[in-house]
Amino acid sequence: MSGANVSKVSVPRRAARGRIDKRQAILDAAFLVFAREGYGRASIDAIADAASVAKPTVYNHFGGKEDLFQEAMAATAERSTARSLAVVAGLTGEVEDLAASLSDVGYRLLLCYSSDDAWALRRLLYAEIVRFPDLFDTVRGHGPRQVSEALADRLARLALAGRLRLTEPVRAAEQFVALLTGPAEGRAVLGTRVVPDDELRAIAEAAVDTFTRAFGVREGEG
Repeated sequence: MSGANVSKVSVPRRAARGRIDKRQAILDAAFLVFAREGYGRASIDAIADAASVAKPTVYNHFGGKEDLFQEAMAATAERSTARSLAVVAGLTGEVEDLAASLSDVGYRLLLCYSSDDAWALRRLLYAEIVRFPDLFDTVRGHGPRQVSEALADRLARLALAGRLRLTEPVRAAEQFVALLTGPAEGRAVLGTRVVPDDELRAIAEAAVDTFTRAFGVREGEG
């Protein structure tokens, strides 16, 4: 009797798990196809083939190409953001060498920023922002805004610990990110050029030098 009960429960769970996995496979495949073909040329047929599902299955999970595009963009932004948030979480108020710690965080944030998915996401955003005017807020809500807020929290902790002098941590976080991404974007030419590792480290170190000149605690202030 108990065995029958277990089977009745486990089958729906497996079905739900399978549906979630299939949905994720469609989202992953959709982003790859959109990144390769652009929104206009991408087709549901190509996405279904890339996801190894039937075309009707795509429509069962998503209303159509437009909805699928927006959800694929949001899902990719969220995944990219999770990597950046993990980097920011390593910055604590107990660091011994502040400049070295900020440089390490900056470098690893640049690695996230320079990933293939991140570049493809931004290129698609730039290309389709007129067609999808709400897309910027969607992607920003799943990406840069969260990273800036998390970084602002860490910078505020450093300020409370007497390691930085700042009164507006959100603005300071935005400026730190801009010091990193501005040079990286110019050198990468929208992701068409791979920026060597030593250049990324140099960008991070220069960003930290500028940042700490503005917000660092001067000698005798601690």
